[in-house]
Amino acid sequence: MGETEKRIETHGIRCLSKMKMFLLAITCAYVSKTLSGSYMNSMLTQIERQFNIPTSLVGFINGSFEIGNLLLIIFVSYFGTKLHRPIMIGTGCVVMGLGCFLKSLPHFLMNRYEYESTVSVSGNLSSGSFLCMENGTQILRPTQDPSECTKEVKSLMWVYVLVGNIVRGMGETPIMPLGISYIEDFAKSENSPLYIGFVETGAIIGPLIGLLLASFCANVYVDTGSVNTDDLTITPIDTRWVGAWWFGFLICAGVNVLTAIPFFFLPKTLPKEGQEDNADIIKNENEEKQREEFKKEKNGITKDFLPFMKSLSCNPVYMLFILISVIQFNAFVNMISFMPKYLEQQYGKSSSDAIFLMGVYNLPPICIGYIVGGLIMKKFKITVKQAAHIGCWLSLLDYLLYFLSFLMTCENSSVVGINTSYEGIQKDLYVQNNIFANCNVDCNCPTKIWDPVCGNNGLSYLSACLAGCETSIGAGINMVFQNCSCIQTSGNSSAVLGLCDKGPDCYTMLQYFLILSATSSFIYSLAAIPGYMVLLRCIKSEEKSLGVGLHTFCTRVFAGIPAPIYFGVLMDSTCLHWGTLKCGESGACRVYDSATFRYIYLGLPAALRGSSFIPGLIILILLRKCHLPGENASSGTELIETKVKGKENECKDIYQKSMILNDDELKTKL
Repeated sequence: MGETEKRIETHGIRCLSKMKMFLLAITCAYVSKTLSGSYMNSMLTQIERQFNIPTSLVGFINGSFEIGNLLLIIFVSYFGTKLHRPIMIGTGCVVMGLGCFLKSLPHFLMNRYEYESTVSVSGNLSSGSFLCMENGTQILRPTQDPSECTKEVKSLMWVYVLVGNIVRGMGETPIMPLGISYIEDFAKSENSPLYIGFVETGAIIGPLIGLLLASFCANVYVDTGSVNTDDLTITPIDTRWVGAWWFGFLICAGVNVLTAIPFFFLPKTLPKEGQEDNADIIKNENEEKQREEFKKEKNGITKDFLPFMKSLSCNPVYMLFILISVIQFNAFVNMISFMPKYLEQQYGKSSSDAIFLMGVYNLPPICIGYIVGGLIMKKFKITVKQAAHIGCWLSLLDYLLYFLSFLMTCENSSVVGINTSYEGIQKDLYVQNNIFANCNVDCNCPTKIWDPVCGNNGLSYLSACLAGCETSIGAGINMVFQNCSCIQTSGNSSAVLGLCDKGPDCYTMLQYFLILSATSSFIYSLAAIPGYMVLLRCIKSEEKSLGVGLHTFCTRVFAGIPAPIYFGVLMDSTCLHWGTLKCGESGACRVYDSATFRYIYLGLPAALRGSSFIPGLIILILLRKCHLPGENASSGTELIETKVKGKENECKDIYQKSMILNDDELKTKL
């Protein structure tokens, strides 16, 4: 008897350690997948500039991840529970690594990056070609040489990034639905929220590392090591700057492959937590596996698919939850994907600084919110109905705070000839004829090339030539232009390379915006775990894997894919000046109308999030009137325990009374 108990205890410890090993492995998988995803989102601006493509096309590339995910999500979510879930997750991590490697390939297949400039031609200074000169034969203009135009086919290299993102999406598919269902199947119901909270914390650590990596890479020139960076006439704050986006993808590829290793050593199933020391359950588990395998061979693996789909589609709480998720994902996908661009255009930050600030101010509060939300669910044993109320009202509070961000604004960058006159008066519409004035009409300047300078009068100009500058001193980024006839100042008029700073008031507004963003992130993440519990507990236990997969499928189709595309189109509509390629074609946008950009970036998500509260209130009403299928798992256990205790008390009473009852009366009572 002692040996049996010892064997059972050893088995229980071994199973518990495997559950902890799975939790550690799935948390690392979440870190690796979110590391890759956050890095990709942070590099969208760099990819846009590298390949000279519009924001709408960048949005399509970003959404291609969801396309890859859709190719497998339903298959993996349903059939994954029938197969070896840990091995499927490990295989997915390897595929993600392959996708990240594919995205880095264009850097090794393309020539060096060349940015448009009136100052530099292929990295060599062209003396005098960038100044105001009546003889314009030296002025740099877009070439019409067919051989030069042929070289621009290299811009199609963005297809590698597209394909790589699709492959990464395919690899990411099994991690979330199979990982969550594995925890739900083999963890105690009261421990499940806490475990999922820890896993979701891994999904925050990953983006934090990804954003820090992206911030570092965005600050390093794309061709560093092969060009002399001292000759560059642009800085990381310039909209023509391209960081070393390819380097981070190589790191992501290696991390994903390493993360896959533990999953190939984990078992297909584990005993339910709390039942490891029950020999009968351990014995029956193997018998149940054999019966299940026999049942699969007899009836086929797809027998329950259509009934499960019908059951889920007829579940009003589940379908309304999907509707809420789709609406809110449309809002948050856009906000997260284009937040670096918003901080660049609105507050004048570089890509590196914008990515770093987004990570530092948003991710730690989200991480804390996930942990606190999971602990609250475990500590107070929150029911599904209570969780729904918590999620709804906290989201409403976050939504109301969100409107304060409309007040934290900065003025447009004053660029003469685009949104400002030569007298310093801002105007609303771009007028082509106003690019020239009496001070530069005879300079024969190029009008499409973006090579801005900042005058000592606080205004920016499209180029030193359009500022009427006649001489220059210094070299590279330290070049100073003098005798600028269009810059109206009391003393010597001069200009330096780059746009003018937005001033201290804009910096203060940025701090307010980041603090508000951090507060909103904490409140929203605090509501995330209760909300996710509503999703898991509003469906039957045997439908959970398919239910989670279908939920993910819908958010990918109706939010993940279209949202970046239509949002990118709207952003492109606010562009004030497009970059120019060698053959005169439009490249990436160089400067936006920040006021209109702000209304789109903040206003559209506000409208979407507001509409999501309508189905949310309907869910609260439905939960007051009905009993959820998922509640049977927890309440059913309590009901069984109550019945067992009742039977034990009844048997005790019978035993005590049997001391005085005769045999016939005892038989009748039993």
